[in-house]
Amino acid sequence: MSTFSISIKPFGEHAILVEWPSKVDEKILEDIIQFNQYLKQNCLKKNGWETVPAYNSLTLIQKDDPIEFNNFKEQLKDWYSEENIVDSVERYIWKLPVCYDLNFGIDLETISKELNKSTDEIIALHAQHIYTVFGIGFLPGFMYLGGLPQELEIPRRISPRLKVEKGAVGIAGKQTGVYPQESPGGWNIIGNCPVPIFNSNKKDPCLVNVGDKIQFYPIPRAEYDLHKIQGEVGIYELEKEIINA
Repeated sequence: MSTFSISIKPFGEHAILVEWPSKVDEKILEDIIQFNQYLKQNCLKKNGWETVPAYNSLTLIQKDDPIEFNNFKEQLKDWYSEENIVDSVERYIWKLPVCYDLNFGIDLETISKELNKSTDEIIALHAQHIYTVFGIGFLPGFMYLGGLPQELEIPRRISPRLKVEKGAVGIAGKQTGVYPQESPGGWNIIGNCPVPIFNSNKKDPCLVNVGDKIQFYPIPRAEYDLHKIQGEVGIYELEKEIINA
């Protein structure tokens, strides 16, 4: 492998942080995903390991035993320098419905003025792009989606809201995302997705993985209400396509 220069740091007694160059880059993300897969398939055989890939880092957590950092650091360097051939992992493009009604898109009109674009232009730009899941965090199931069109780049709100509705679709900087539950938040809200992406009652609570893709598509309010009910009773199935095998 050895595609990039990496740094390896202790992250407490039970974790190690492996960092790639600090920039948002799909080639870096792909390298992280490949190395993570190689470690899981060939190196981290002992129970208790959890790995967390995101943006330009990979966190390795050993839940049961402390990590002897110096030895493990050298081992990781050796593993990264090896020819890392791994089984391919299915990745998906998930298609998520969004209602951009102004009752949900509470910042649309403000964004329209700041970007000098109509609300229809903003909605069209947001929905026509495909986004990459660079990380999942902040809240369980919160996807940090890269690939926002440059025309839609806008800073976070100066004053974060104390309450952002579950399903709210926001934009900030170069990113977009969906709030999986009600929470405080500082992103600019442009719509709402009626179907859940995270369910703590399931064995795999988050349907989406880092490296997957997301595409939003607009729906009217009546369809939103229908999908909301379907999601709440657990009969809505997200549309997805395999993007590699």
